[in-house]
Amino acid sequence: MDGKSQNILMQHVEKLRELFPEVVSENGIDFEKLRLTLGDDIAMMNERYVLNWAGKSEAFRAIQTQTTATLKPQRGQSVDFDTTQNVFIEGENLEVLKVLQKSYYGKVKMIYIDPPYNTGNDSFIYPDKFSESKEEYLKRIGDKDEAGYLTKEGFFRKNSKENGQFHSNWLSMMYPRLFLARNLLRDDGVIFVSIDDNEVHNLRLVMNEIFGEENFVASVVWQKKQSPQNDATNFSDMHDYVLVYAKRLKQSKNDTEGWQRGLLGRDDEQTKRYINPDGDPRKEWASMDLTGNKTAEQRPNLFYAITNPKTAKEVWPPRQRAWLYEKTRMKQLLEDDRIWWGEDGNNFPRLKRFLSEVKEGIVPSTWWSREFAGDNQAARREIRALFPEGTVEFDTPKPPQLLKRILEVAVPKDEEDEFIVLDFFAGSGTTGQAIMELNKEDGKQRRFVLVQIPETLAEESEAFRAGYKTIAEICKERLRRVSKKIKEEIESQPDLFKGKQLDLGFKVFTLEPSNFKIWRTDVIETEEELKRQMEAFADPVRQRSETDDMAWEILLKSGFELTTPLEKMEIGGAPVYSIAGGELLLLLEAVTQKAIDQIVGRVSDPSGRDGSPAQRAKHVICLDRLFAGNDQLKTNTVLQMKDAGVEFRTI
Repeated sequence: MDGKSQNILMQHVEKLRELFPEVVSENGIDFEKLRLTLGDDIAMMNERYVLNWAGKSEAFRAIQTQTTATLKPQRGQSVDFDTTQNVFIEGENLEVLKVLQKSYYGKVKMIYIDPPYNTGNDSFIYPDKFSESKEEYLKRIGDKDEAGYLTKEGFFRKNSKENGQFHSNWLSMMYPRLFLARNLLRDDGVIFVSIDDNEVHNLRLVMNEIFGEENFVASVVWQKKQSPQNDATNFSDMHDYVLVYAKRLKQSKNDTEGWQRGLLGRDDEQTKRYINPDGDPRKEWASMDLTGNKTAEQRPNLFYAITNPKTAKEVWPPRQRAWLYEKTRMKQLLEDDRIWWGEDGNNFPRLKRFLSEVKEGIVPSTWWSREFAGDNQAARREIRALFPEGTVEFDTPKPPQLLKRILEVAVPKDEEDEFIVLDFFAGSGTTGQAIMELNKEDGKQRRFVLVQIPETLAEESEAFRAGYKTIAEICKERLRRVSKKIKEEIESQPDLFKGKQLDLGFKVFTLEPSNFKIWRTDVIETEEELKRQMEAFADPVRQRSETDDMAWEILLKSGFELTTPLEKMEIGGAPVYSIAGGELLLLLEAVTQKAIDQIVGRVSDPSGRDGSPAQRAKHVICLDRLFAGNDQLKTNTVLQMKDAGVEFRTI
């Protein structure tokens, strides 16, 4: 284990090797051969449609730069840590997305983010330089005060419109995050991004480049305000956008791999349209236009007269329109009493569409009113209800109702009940609240992974004076209060929740430097420097590292999700960490021959001959320092593991 995040560059090289093996040489790309293979016309290279900005190449380098950071569990800040499948991560989201690449690659069903809108007044994080050394990076993410908050000056930048690279800075911040986020989506996954007019045009171009223009789904216009602002300088902005892109859009009904949108549930007002004025035994129906937008000249076979069965009069469609159906089908509809002539029988004919026959929901449109999806004012009311002491306020929060509508569209009702939702600009935690509440309503097992940087609050704010130092703290507290509120509802009305397995907890992790020393190739210039580093690596564990934290880091960097069961047990007198029910065993405190014999015995004898449950270990990892120079024990361990078919590694 090299302790690093996924190597994005090598992933791309391997994909190219599969498609064009002739262009890959010694794990590098022969670009001249690649251009020839693709039939490139060199003379036209500079004349093409492309999005570019100052710093784009540095943004790509940010994607390809690996991280050695890890995630540290914070049990005291969590709710139901040992049983929950939900995760909250406090840390800078670019680094967190890199850390998650191995464990969550291709596992996320839906992503929602509400990133900074780049209005000229908001602050957002972007790298001042991409060429920082590992030492500088570790200092950047590790420089905290006694309370654990980031203190590096200038870590949060205000991107003023007077800045000469106003749009470029925002694009450099967004591009790597969206690129890494796409890796985490399943092939049938989808991403929703909230944005306003400041950057919607650039965001469309960025997402076209990362997700592919062919996977663009919709640009939803969401009414975010109840009424116009009379003090607006020019126009009062009443809406935001929600851009929707699929990882891979489903091409047909028989396509089982791509994403397909869900239907929205009907509300009472929409259901009221279906009535039964003629007492039809097929029950409620609504009348629909029986003509289409084709003219008589375009579709002469659809332009004919039909006879009113009550008056015996012939009725023709308007000249600029035609019937929806040919004569044979129209005759069937008339005989089946599916044509409505009005209560007195003299109206222009309309088609009867029965409620029992229509789709189970409504096809979503690109206009979402505040009545349909909530607004900023409703969002503020939600926050005040959870924080009645009046200490927490946000300028433009998103309402849980908006997220619930997005979740309806993201996953059809008849699809799976359990899937992962990622939000790496978690803010005040609206996504987490919406998922908990929606799971309460329909009994599904949606899981969330939320990421929020510990952005410091203004000292003059009410929240700061109430003891909240960062937005991340508010987000965690909001999730705790939502969890408590729903638990109280369950206790007061247990019959309503029978059979529902609700997960109302969340594990908290913080982004931290690795618990292990990382071999540095950038400082070895002399034999003396090499000697010093080799002496330092006699013990690869950093000072003050806890074994529990090391176990979680190995779990994460071995490709297991953060909700994978991790338990500590004793085998042969040695403490052992068991991951995923014994699939991976970790020896981090002690190693004995008896422990090795029992671990191997558990593999060769699944019945568990020592009386404890069988551990079908496939992998064992051990700290090399535990052998303490006992080469015989180490050699025997390697041979025993190999004979038992167990992959054995040391750190």
